[in-house]
Amino acid sequence: MTAPTAPEPQVPPSSVAVLQESAGFVVELEQFSGPLDLLLHLIREDEVDITDLPIAKIADQFLAVIHELGLDQAADYLEMAARLLRIKAQMLLPRRLGDDEWEDPRSELVRRLLEYQQIRELVAWLQRAAARRAEQFGRGYEQPQPDAPPAPLQIELNELLAAAERVITLIPEPMLHRVVPRPLDVEGATERILALLAEHEECGWSDVVGLRATIVEVLSAFIALLELAKRGSLTIRQPEPFAPMVIRRESPREVA
Repeated sequence: MTAPTAPEPQVPPSSVAVLQESAGFVVELEQFSGPLDLLLHLIREDEVDITDLPIAKIADQFLAVIHELGLDQAADYLEMAARLLRIKAQMLLPRRLGDDEWEDPRSELVRRLLEYQQIRELVAWLQRAAARRAEQFGRGYEQPQPDAPPAPLQIELNELLAAAERVITLIPEPMLHRVVPRPLDVEGATERILALLAEHEECGWSDVVGLRATIVEVLSAFIALLELAKRGSLTIRQPEPFAPMVIRRESPREVA
C-alpha cells in the first residue's frame, strides 16, 4: 500500500528561460529568484506554518517543480533538493523516548526561510515607496512660476480724505516771529560820549554803555565810537587781548 502523493503545483511553463553556454546554464525565472523563493511559494500555496514544515510534502513538490521547469542541472536548486531529501531522511529516523538532546533537522532551513522572507518584505516595501515617490515628485528641474503682480490698490474717497486729515493733524504749527525794526540812535550816543570825554580825559567801554544797556544802545555806542575815531576826536586802544577798551580824548592839535 503506497501513500497518496500530494498534487503537484501548477507552474506556468512560460515563467522560465534557460540559456545553455559553454560554462553551464544561465537560469532566468519570472516568478522565482532562487530556491528559497520557490520554497516560500510552495509554503504559501499549501498554507502551512513555516516553523512546522511538512518536509516530506514540500520536498516532493520541490523536486516536481524543478523537474517540470527543467532545472535538474541548476546547482542552487539541486543543492536545495539534496538538503530537503536529507532532512526528510533525518525526520524518518526513529527517536528515543525522552531524548531531550534531539535537534530538529528543519531548524536551519526554517531560519534561512524566515530571514529570506523578511528580506523579501523589506524589498517589496522599498519598491512600493519608490513607486509612491515617483508618482508624487517629478524628475528633472521645473521652472518656478513667476510672481503674480500685486492686486491694484482700491481706496474709497472718504478713506483717502480721512487719511489726509490724520496726516495734517500730525504736522506741527510753524512758529512765526514778528520782527520789529528798531532804529539806532547814533547821534544821541555821540553826544553822550563827547559829554563824557569833556569831563574825563579817559573812560572805559562800560562808562559809555552803562550796566544795563540794550542791544540798540550797544550798537549805537559802537558805531558812534567808530565815527568819532574816524574824525580824530578820540582814540581807542586795548592793552592786551580780551582787556577792556580805553577811550581817550584827543585835542584838535594832536588830531591835526
